[in-house]
Amino acid sequence: MTLAAPADLESGSTASSTGETSPRRRIALSPSRASDFRQCPLKYRLRAIDRIEETPSAAATRGNVVHAALEALYDLPAPERSPERATELVGPAWDRLVAERPGLAEAFADPERVALLAGAESLVQAYFRLENPAGFEPESCESRVEVELDDGVLLRGFIDRIDVATNGALRVVDYKTGRVPSEMREQSALLQMKFYALIVLRTRGILAKQLRLLYLSSGDILTYEPDAEELLRFERTLSAMWRAILAAGATGDFRPNPSRLCNWCDYKALCPSFGGTTPEYPGWPESEELEP
Repeated sequence: MTLAAPADLESGSTASSTGETSPRRRIALSPSRASDFRQCPLKYRLRAIDRIEETPSAAATRGNVVHAALEALYDLPAPERSPERATELVGPAWDRLVAERPGLAEAFADPERVALLAGAESLVQAYFRLENPAGFEPESCESRVEVELDDGVLLRGFIDRIDVATNGALRVVDYKTGRVPSEMREQSALLQMKFYALIVLRTRGILAKQLRLLYLSSGDILTYEPDAEELLRFERTLSAMWRAILAAGATGDFRPNPSRLCNWCDYKALCPSFGGTTPEYPGWPESEELEP
């Protein structure tokens, strides 16, 4: 479960307590960055390379709180994993999120914060209509996964939960706090599931039996049973995408790709397709080969 995919988890720098900046983490492909580039190369650039901060949205922040609360739920002994106890974890999850990102407290005034946390509590309670968390022990929660493919493409991401059955069958689970995807968004969800299945295959040598998306707000479950040959084709797709990113990175030619999704893009004011002025390209990170 991830507390929201800040850009520095995929490429970026971190400030130490002395104010010094550590080397940028080696830039990588994650499900979100792959979706960004496929949707709009300029959006990818502004997020992953320019690292221009976006205004926190209530929906994304609510999702972060829900993920953190569910992560904490599985830290409890199984008999204590009740809807009431899970609801009690929402407030502390918000507090931890604000401690990590102080700007959130200022981004949401009291009425907005109250509504946000009430929505998070409702989604946490809805989770119990999909699964009984007291009935099993996951192998891991909030797993940071990373693998370098044979051609040098670095894949990185966070897996909400991994379950392993007694017969060794492996299931990857991801919580979704938004609505069931439309056809366009369903493609993005499928990309995410294939991405994690590929990482599991390359890091563990195991073909996951099932990948499951749990849509808490609607109660829907989207499942995907990966096929090894399909994953190998997907691996080649990611490699081709990375080559395209590197080519754009060398020239700075990250072109906008206008679509109806632009209505929800925080970078619209910087997009030439809407009369905006894109900042001067800062260049591909010089420390791209440095590890944190």
